[in-house]
Amino acid sequence: MLLSFIIMLASFLPFMIRFSRRKILTRELVVLAILAAIAAVSRVPFSSLPSVQPTTFVIIVAAVTLGPQSGFVIGTLAAMVSNLFLGQGPWTPWQMYAWGMIGLMAGLLGKTWLMQSKLGRCIYGFVVGFLFGWIMNFWFIVGVMQEINWQAILLYYSGSFYFDLAHALSNVFFLFLFSKSWMNIIQRFKVKYGLFPTSDTEAQYSFKKFL
Repeated sequence: MLLSFIIMLASFLPFMIRFSRRKILTRELVVLAILAAIAAVSRVPFSSLPSVQPTTFVIIVAAVTLGPQSGFVIGTLAAMVSNLFLGQGPWTPWQMYAWGMIGLMAGLLGKTWLMQSKLGRCIYGFVVGFLFGWIMNFWFIVGVMQEINWQAILLYYSGSFYFDLAHALSNVFFLFLFSKSWMNIIQRFKVKYGLFPTSDTEAQYSFKKFL
């Protein structure tokens, strides 16, 4: 458990440190806070439907439009804020990590065909729906299971399949119907108020560096 937290923090903190050192306008912070709040609050009405929520959708469209660092921050904040309503616990850092990484990768891929086409966004949303569930499964295995063996791991992962599938399909649903309109709205705000002027360049540079 301790080792897994160390690994998670080692990949988590550099992005937060880099973002904190970046020169950012107050109005940009307001936009990030609003989008994070929308992502967080939109999770609450769907809490009765396990794994079905538009939070991942909001994180993805925001990251594609505003860049990888913004997507990462919105993802981490969405998990923390939504759990104020749904319950905090040792799973919260893992949700912050999972949604933060989903936003980061969506931003890094923002200028590629995958994220610029509706089909590509749906594919990405479907895949990360499962990846989110697998990360949370890993937390349960290292943090709760008394005896860890391959049989127990396979049983637990197979048992979560339908929940992960529900998350993946709900991502596809929201991305297919609303991603283009949401991206247009965020882009208009970005251009009108001169927000995140270097986010597109950063995304391209970060993705090339990542490769």
